[in-house]
Amino acid sequence: MIDRLLSFVAPHHCCSCGKSGSLLCDDCKYNIDFETKSLCLECLRPCGATGLCNTCRVPYSRAWHVGERKDVLQRLIGLYKFERAKAAYVDLGDLLLAALPDLPPDIIVVPIPTLASHIRQRGYDHTLLIARHVAKTKHLKLEQALVRRSATTQRYSSASVREIQAKDAFGANQKLDQQKTYLLIDDVATTRSTIKYAAKTLRDAGAGDVWVAVIARQVLD
Repeated sequence: MIDRLLSFVAPHHCCSCGKSGSLLCDDCKYNIDFETKSLCLECLRPCGATGLCNTCRVPYSRAWHVGERKDVLQRLIGLYKFERAKAAYVDLGDLLLAALPDLPPDIIVVPIPTLASHIRQRGYDHTLLIARHVAKTKHLKLEQALVRRSATTQRYSSASVREIQAKDAFGANQKLDQQKTYLLIDDVATTRSTIKYAAKTLRDAGAGDVWVAVIARQVLD
């Protein structure tokens, strides 16, 4: 409600063209280069409809992403995560929905849990908002089946450090259904350590299968 009122007082502007009304206008949304059907999320080699190539061995069987974290996508994610532009969760969620295929009606959406310190800093759980938007739009069940077991942050860390941190970062707070597929959602995949160990945690907790959907992939700089 507050966001709606503020949108009238100080309307958002498109992060690409500057048009007033939203953080990403429809014209610029269609200009984003979707890569989800062409590149494996894990190795970036050409792949098929599952979003994974035939050689990568990961604890999830399908993966989709919108594109590389650059240009419009980078600016939108930056506004959302670091400039408290909460309304961006709708635009980012819509982009992810456009990248996803038709999903089974009984698939369960699971967000990557956000560090409590980051939630306090932003004033909202950025991954949970996107996951809820996807679940609500698709009429799917959402479960916060994962919890954070550590408070380490991966920003500015090397690939090897990220791997170590992610290995012990997650725990499951419930026994999962062996007959169900769980859709793990995150905003950015850099080294893929986070989604790998989060997916492994879901599998270890009993998940029948795990699929992954992320907004953007990012090369570790």
